[in-house]
Amino acid sequence: MKNTLKIRFLSMYFHSIMKPEYRSKSVSRKQVKNIAKEQKEITFRAGEMSDGKLISSYVMAIYFIAMNRKSGLNPEENYEILAKAISSSKLLKSTMGDSESYLDEKKLPGRLQWAEQSKERTQKNNWVVEVLPGCDEYDLGYDYYECGVCKICQDEGCPELAKYMCRLDFVIADIMGMKLVRTKTLAEGADLCDFRYSRR
Repeated sequence: MKNTLKIRFLSMYFHSIMKPEYRSKSVSRKQVKNIAKEQKEITFRAGEMSDGKLISSYVMAIYFIAMNRKSGLNPEENYEILAKAISSSKLLKSTMGDSESYLDEKKLPGRLQWAEQSKERTQKNNWVVEVLPGCDEYDLGYDYYECGVCKICQDEGCPELAKYMCRLDFVIADIMGMKLVRTKTLAEGADLCDFRYSRR
């Protein structure tokens, strides 16, 4: 994958918010340096993905793979570090916004267009999604039929790590003040991931 300016920024950002959490788990400076190096190497060999809406999720998954290879911690410990770092990041909170901005109906036409574009499968590791307008049960839904996180984990020979990234979806929804209901995921062998977001 091309290491564009945006990808480099996201990579450095995730690495920066993780450093305080590494210290709490006694991850050495050498290990931290090796994580950043491994992330860069994975990025260069990663399959291309052109989905601007989900590029941060893709970069985060690459970073999580690097953590699991170089931190000396198990996947659950690495997940706890990542979840805590994300929850503590003021910049991330301000960038993501809240439930009202995210669930604004004015954004629906753009999302529907994005869903149609995803079906063209222009890049190997893109997501493929169906957007579901709000109804009595939820305010916004997504059905994901292909997942970039699952793809990069599969490419790197660690498909078992994708399920940890799935858990982060609930952390992010909570930060944004939304309720997320999901009954199945591609990472656990289902035919799709059924996201259903609602205002609290």
